[in-house]
Order: sequence, then C-alpha cells, then structure tokens
Amino acid sequence: MTQPRFADPNAAYRSLTLVTADDWPTLRDSHPAKDWLAATGFEAGLGEMRLIAGPQGVASAIAGLGTPKARARLRFGVAKAVAGLPAGNWALDGALSPALRDETVLAWLLQSYRFDRYRSAKKPDAPLLRLPKGADGPRLLAMAQAEFLTRDLVNTPASDMGPADLEAAFVTLAQSFGATTTVIRGDDLLTHNFPMVHAVGRASPRVPRIMEMRWGSLGPKLTLVGKGVCFDTGGLNIKPSSGMNLMKKDMGGAATVMGLAHMIMALGLPVQLRVIVPAVENAIAGNALRPKDILTSRKGLTVEVNDTDAEGRLVLGDALAWAEEDPADMILSMATLTGAARIAVGPDLAPYYCNDPAVVAALEAGAAAAFDPVWRLPFHDAYESIIEPGIADLDNAPGWGFAGSATAALFLRRFVNNPRYLHFDIYAYTPSDLPARPKGGVGQGARAVFAALPAILGL
Repeated sequence: MTQPRFADPNAAYRSLTLVTADDWPTLRDSHPAKDWLAATGFEAGLGEMRLIAGPQGVASAIAGLGTPKARARLRFGVAKAVAGLPAGNWALDGALSPALRDETVLAWLLQSYRFDRYRSAKKPDAPLLRLPKGADGPRLLAMAQAEFLTRDLVNTPASDMGPADLEAAFVTLAQSFGATTTVIRGDDLLTHNFPMVHAVGRASPRVPRIMEMRWGSLGPKLTLVGKGVCFDTGGLNIKPSSGMNLMKKDMGGAATVMGLAHMIMALGLPVQLRVIVPAVENAIAGNALRPKDILTSRKGLTVEVNDTDAEGRLVLGDALAWAEEDPADMILSMATLTGAARIAVGPDLAPYYCNDPAVVAALEAGAAAAFDPVWRLPFHDAYESIIEPGIADLDNAPGWGFAGSATAALFLRRFVNNPRYLHFDIYAYTPSDLPARPKGGVGQGARAVFAALPAILGL
C-alpha cells in the first residue's frame, strides 16, 4: 500500500513550469526551449507536458494548465502531466493562484496512489513534489492520506475485506490517534439491541458487528455513520451476476467516513468525534432474512422487508438510532445506498440530503475549496407516505419505481431527530481512469465536509 509524501525540501530537484493557455502566447518567445516547444506543438493545453533535455538527461519540464473552461470540465487535469514525469524530486515554477496551486499539489499527491497488493509487477515510483511556498502541507497531505485509506479499503476484494478485516482497519485507525473503540459482534447484537444489523448479517459465517470510535473531549459533538456492507449478494432477492461485480465496494460509506475521521484527527480539529460503522456481509443461507419479514428496529419502529437487497438502510437505521442516543451538533451518514442516485447524477458527483440552510451553504463552499463536487437532492416530505406499507411502520423497498434515492433518504431520516442531519448517497468508485483518480475506489464528499466543518460547527 502506498502513502503520499512530499519530496525532501533539502534534496536536489528539477523544475516543472506551469502555464495557462491564456498566458502561453506572451511567454512562448521568452522560453529557453521555444524552438523545441514550437516544433512539438506545445500550446499549454490542460495536462499537456514536454520534457526538456539538459546535458545529463531530463533537466526540466513544462506543463499546461489549459483554459478556465477546461479546468472546470476536468478536475485535477494537471495530473495528466504529472503522470508523465520521470521519478525524482520536482518543484513547481510559475505564478499560480492559491486555489490553482492547492489543486495542483493535491492532484500531484493523489496521482501517486498505487494499489499493487495483488500485482507481481509493481508500477514505477511516482515523482515527488517539493511543497510550494504558501501551501498548507499538513492539510493537503492529510487529505491525500485520507483518500488513500478510503481507496485501499474499497479496492480490497471481499475475500480480504470482510467484517473482521474492516474492524481491524477501524481499530488501527483509532489506535493511530489514541481514539477508543467499542465493537459488538454476532449474537451479542441482539443482546445490545441492534436487531436489524444482526438480521442482515446473520446468514454469513463472517459474523456481523457494529463498531464505535470516540476521539476528543472538547468542542462540538460530531457523529459520523458509514455503511459497512462488505459484500452484498442481495440476500434471498439475489442480484444478477452483473449486479454483484462491484459489490466489494458496498462498504464505501464506511471507508469514506473513516477517511473523513482520519482528516479530523490528523489535523486535531477541536471536536468530540464519534464514528459508527455497522459491518456485515449480506449472504444467502437457511437463516437469511426473508422478503416480507418484519423487523423491530433499535428505535422501536417496525420495518417490512420487501427486498433483502435493500439492506443498507436497515443496518444504518440501527446505527443512526444509536447515534441519536448521544445528542450531537451534527450527524452525518454516508452510504453506497441506491442505484437511483447514480442514475441521477452519475459517478463523479456526491449527492447529499440536508434541510439546514447553514450546513448546505457551508458544504457547497467546502466542496469548491476542496475540489470535491457535491449536489443537493431533496428530503421531499410529499414522498413520506411511499415508505409506509400499512402492515408496519416502514417499508425498506416500496417498489414505487420513482425517486429511489429520495425515498431511501427519507427512510433513514425516520431514525434521526437531529435537525442537522446530513446524508450522502455516494458511488465510491471511478469507472475508468481519470487524472488523479485511477479506476477503482474513490472518496466522495469527505473533503467537502472537512472543509465545511469550521463554518458548520463554529470551530
């Protein structure tokens, strides 16, 4: 597993000049390698790069930042240039705004990610960046470390990332920052009143569990809840093989809140942090949860199970009810919950639900500042009746055919009384290689939330 890092500030380095497409026409005639750049057609397009030779090989490089429109369309586009640089130490040259500088630094760190646990042939070392003047190195590094943690957890196949493995990663994270943990497993879930977590996970020989982490003793209270379904067959409502292909990522909500917790603890935010992760495998066996079963949740609400493949909202219901029992200044849940959210906004946006205007405003600003796009979807009260089956208090899968993400969010909201409830329905996966985001697991929304926390919690 790789870890992001900066170059040794005292080591020798080569220079990478960055230039926008708008500035290039006035700079091209003064560049020492203007003839070479003209001959190769360099126009400073986003991610366009040329190596410049010296007496002993590559002496420097130049890369384009493109136009504002190009940068808006392709986040971290400069990482395309970074990917072509030879290994070694590099430093940035060129006048960059603080926002463009920080995007470049974060793109550089994220581009260095490698998931080669199962590969005999390892990728070559990534080039290292000398921290530019004015950049907040610890903050940017914490963001990249958090992202690497999330990616590693999501990318690891379920054979090596079952509930016990997710617990091990959870405890390791907590121990790294002196946090305390509580874990309740197996039939003890019934003793401690987590009936829906137990019901979803009981068919797997890899026993279900719910995990809690606590860190910090001063400041506002923040509770994070992440869906940790380590593999989802769909249960007795079994998924087709095509639907199961990516179900190793169904713990992406847990992986993302763990990344967010890493940022909070690494940078010492003055909050009282609580993280809750229900970790299960939704399997098939004689004791599996059945369609039309009715469960009584931790909160006391009854739930008719109309689809065993809508299990994420069941385990989150118990987890959110537990979160409510220790009042917080904000409760946040993250889950790879519905395909409807993916159809609505695609894989690059993190859709969220929240009715607090101050939280929404802070989150939108944080998303821009942290290069982590989000999109608000509605807690639409008119759909509340859709999740009420008549035979029980709630229906986990109404089968209505519309607004699948919104009705799932409304289901979760029934377990939360806190008016500052923020729910993300994320994808946690990049379907194809993008700059600084290789195909595979990816964090969504965590950096946006982290950047928004000072405004939300008054830090």
